Amino acid sequence: MPRKRLTQIFPFLLPIRKRQRALFYKIGMRFDRHTYASTLSDDKLEKRIFTHKSLLLRKLGDTDMQLQINKVTNLKIASSKISHVLIKPNEVFSFWHLVGDVSPKQGYKDGIFLSDGAVKVASGGGLCQLANLLFWIFLHTPLEIVERYRHGFDPFPDYGRVIPFGTGATLVHGWKDIKVKNPTNLTFQVNLWFDETYIHGDIRANDYPPHSYHIVEKNHRFVQKSDGIYRQNQIYRQIIDRRTGNHLGEEHLFDNDSLTKYDVAEELICIT
Repeated sequence: MPRKRLTQIFPFLLPIRKRQRALFYKIGMRFDRHTYASTLSDDKLEKRIFTHKSLLLRKLGDTDMQLQINKVTNLKIASSKISHVLIKPNEVFSFWHLVGDVSPKQGYKDGIFLSDGAVKVASGGGLCQLANLLFWIFLHTPLEIVERYRHGFDPFPDYGRVIPFGTGATLVHGWKDIKVKNPTNLTFQVNLWFDETYIHGDIRANDYPPHSYHIVEKNHRFVQKSDGIYRQNQIYRQIIDRRTGNHLGEEHLFDNDSLTKYDVAEELICIT
């Protein structure tokens, strides 16, 4: 049996531990030798590299829809801190560097988040949807992943999925971030906007990079293990010459192996 964390034994210590962790993370960023993107420009860069949209209101199991409505408020506040940011050569984009505090004092509301596979509620909950959108966009650029985390659990069955499973990113304030570095001589720009149904995002640049990218999923399956049913796949990125359209190669990005927290139809399960 794994040892319990101190905050599991003494839950009243959790807020203190969170503040401590956030402080240490902030100090670490100050001395990590990265230059963090912080310039916002209302002038959109000319070349659109990739765009995507994500449904705002989703039915997630039996969770209260009011929390989904609150999430939209949270997404709009956080997006206002990120949209129009320029990622200049050798700069690093950091979600938390731009967004900062997600307390009620900043206008954030209670929303859902996942912790150890369980659905919980906290101020600023739901921002992982924005991280998912950003990470999917970044995968279609030459930006290099510096920091990214994903859930070890698959909490809900698919609801209108349009991208491969396991291509998102999770966030924990002051601990788990999404960071990408610009290794090119181009300047990139992230833009975010909303309509009644979707959050939209695109990434632009002052010129087109030489390659475009296409993300593909392989070997998707549900597997029965001793402790439950796991959802697995492999994610690859195809590299395409932007000028000729020729396929130049394919790179393996990562594998997913996540414990499902919902019922899976028997005919979908592989026995290993």
